[in-house]
Amino acid sequence: MNNLPQTTLRRLQKIPQIPSVWEGDRRCVAGLRGRVSGNYAEEECIIWVDGSQGVVRAMDVAAPEAGPEAVVRTLLRAIESPHTPSQPGRPQKIVVRSRELQFFLRGALQSLDIVVDYAPDLPLIDQLFRSFETIEDTRPPALPENYEAELLQVAHDVAQAAPWDFLADHDIISVELNRWGVETIYFCVMGMAGEEYGLILYRSLESLKKFRRAALEEKSTDQLEQAFLAQDCWFLNFEFPDNLEEEFPEYDFDEEDLEGELSLPRYGSIHPYEGIRPFLDEDEAKIISFAIQAFLRFFKRNQLSLGEDIIDKIERYHRFTYFSEDNPSNTIQFKVSTLPELTAELLEGLEDDEDDDENDRLRFPIVDDLIPDNSFLSLGMIPWSVLEELQNNPKTYYPLQQATPKGEGMPVVVVQTSRPKAKQLIETLQQAGNVQGVCFNPGEDPWEELIYDLGILQTGDNSLFIFGEFMQDDPEHQQARQKWEQRCQQTGGYCGLVVAMGVTGSSRGNPNLKDMLAVFEAQYLEPKALAMGILQLMPESEFD
Repeated sequence: MNNLPQTTLRRLQKIPQIPSVWEGDRRCVAGLRGRVSGNYAEEECIIWVDGSQGVVRAMDVAAPEAGPEAVVRTLLRAIESPHTPSQPGRPQKIVVRSRELQFFLRGALQSLDIVVDYAPDLPLIDQLFRSFETIEDTRPPALPENYEAELLQVAHDVAQAAPWDFLADHDIISVELNRWGVETIYFCVMGMAGEEYGLILYRSLESLKKFRRAALEEKSTDQLEQAFLAQDCWFLNFEFPDNLEEEFPEYDFDEEDLEGELSLPRYGSIHPYEGIRPFLDEDEAKIISFAIQAFLRFFKRNQLSLGEDIIDKIERYHRFTYFSEDNPSNTIQFKVSTLPELTAELLEGLEDDEDDDENDRLRFPIVDDLIPDNSFLSLGMIPWSVLEELQNNPKTYYPLQQATPKGEGMPVVVVQTSRPKAKQLIETLQQAGNVQGVCFNPGEDPWEELIYDLGILQTGDNSLFIFGEFMQDDPEHQQARQKWEQRCQQTGGYCGLVVAMGVTGSSRGNPNLKDMLAVFEAQYLEPKALAMGILQLMPESEFD
């Protein structure tokens, strides 16, 4: 095992020793997290408790495969920077219930004058975890039992429809209920930026506008948090499974479709008096279920119109059958509408804020914010027959058709994002004169001592855009790049950039023809062609 560095030992020895006995342990975190699924339930909680004062000095969560070193790290935090109100201090003795951990700690804590003992039971930690379990048992379920299956199906339908590929967060849709104590719900779709996916159901128009203004005006983290908690809304959020966030090193379009569905739906409520509440009661579940179903019907039946850059006024009525004790078969009707005037008002505030940012922004020769966050980026190849179909597709922007078919297909860089972000990316490249060249240039971060392959696009006006940062020592990236460059040699130096939508749908990682909104032909450039040398990451500076 590795001993603590001498400098660390000397620092810890300077901390006064206190006459106390601490208990330490690591236990399954499932009891703390409640009704969870996946990897969360498998994590372990590492905890150190001061027996003399009855307080938790440090607590952390670690993966089950984490070694005993994780327990030492938490212990050192308990010594140097414990939770309030405890002060830094070294215990005279610590007690654990694992012989293996006892022997490890004895070796790791040499020269610190701390006795390490074993005990089969740890009464303080046992009592603490029993209290956690009692709290969990009394916590209401996230969804009412009568509505759980229905709401999970509704969430699945939302994820399949992927409204964020068409609607931005300023494209507000209203659903007029006029029953159950609710008049109108205002739907805001999250996901255009590729950062957080879901629906916000504002219970008042005033709350929606107030939060938008606050989000634009307030700058500090505390102020933004206060604005967030002051909302009056319900929400449905989604998360990506961990395995869907991995980037695939090779990208061939004839492979099987990769699953890319959003999962882990979370329902809840936010109110200025309640804060965030991660569960719904039966009345709320009923309202949310009907409102989202009305929104989905409206979205699916007007999807083409909702995909336009400027959405006109659309009003539709949708009927549902509502079963109640008073009337077992009651037909109810909701009015669903677009709100173009509200959208224009929200956009005006956003543009004013962007203009202010633009005036304060320093411009650099190489632009590094071209590619939207959470885009799916990969290197691959498109067969020539598929390219011919795309050239003849009026919905696909294809500015150049000069490449001569050679080899099995044209090597391409694929950027898959949401539909609004893809359209914005295409417009940016159009204004810059389309893509002329693709290059991989070396880059380095001298502070982290990391070496990168920087993917760079050169446009017709000689602007340079970074489209990706790849670790130079990543064997998967090197293999993918080597194969990509071999294909470039076969085509006589021709390659391309594909911009596609559908990053949150079932075609994530393998876009279909209908998802490909643009193909830019370009020349593959050697780094010496741009004559930039090794690019260094520089710290941001603020200028008055």
